[in-house]
Amino acid sequence: MATVCHRPEGLGQLQAQTNFTKRELQVLYRGFKNPGSCSFQECPSGVVNEETFKQIYSQFFPQGDASMYAHYLFNAFDSAHNGSIKFEDFVMALSVLLRGTVHEKLRWTFNLYDINKDGYINKEEMTDIVRAIYDMMGKYTYPVLKDDAPQHHVDIFFQKMDKNKDGVVTIDEFIESCLQDENIMRSLQLFENVM
Repeated sequence: MATVCHRPEGLGQLQAQTNFTKRELQVLYRGFKNPGSCSFQECPSGVVNEETFKQIYSQFFPQGDASMYAHYLFNAFDSAHNGSIKFEDFVMALSVLLRGTVHEKLRWTFNLYDINKDGYINKEEMTDIVRAIYDMMGKYTYPVLKDDAPQHHVDIFFQKMDKNKDGVVTIDEFIESCLQDENIMRSLQLFENVM
């Protein structure tokens, strides 16, 4: 199978579309493309497929199984829904997650949870994501979690978020609920100074 090489859009254009400087974009691109880099070692072509993404992502969570969460994350990064992440996809998502406004971060997170992309989060989708997060964290978390912890977590969140009790969470309900939750708001600020 031939490797398809991808050259990203001009850095000036990416700089205008993101919250990164030209220098930061150059560093990110080297890390994304360079086989010697510790992050995206497998993508000298400039494009990452889902299998490669899962392998890379799993290195950050050696105690657990990150494959399902990496699958959902990959789909959120893959803006063209073509089974690959280009550098532009990666940078656009990172820009939102690291430097976006609270509303941009919440919209991106909603998109992650809205697995079937119908504009709503149902209980099954939320359960799938939360279970994937618990699997990724592994069995050795402290304090030790009970087997029903993901479902309990989802029940509490869904009760809080589904304001009109229609069985689905809309983007507006999601954003409103998150803005009112101190823990969620704190977690959104964790990575603001990463780069």
